[in-house]
Amino acid sequence: MSDYEFRKSTYSSGDAHGECVEVARNLPSVIAVRDSKSPDGPILQVIPDTWTPFIRSLHHAHP
Repeated sequence: MSDYEFRKSTYSSGDAHGECVEVARNLPSVIAVRDSKSPDGPILQVIPDTWTPFIRSLHHAHP
């Protein structure tokens, strides 16, 4: 989808294997996630109300 503006995490900059995810948060009703190695591949779409608790759980799991 051309409306998505995907960005890679700044934590990914040193990844020599390119094993990163890209996230697009520019649309108000959906968060899109894709594999940076496969930009034409599938895109996971979640609603912001689901995304926020998911990200918080990652921060708690990996402080």
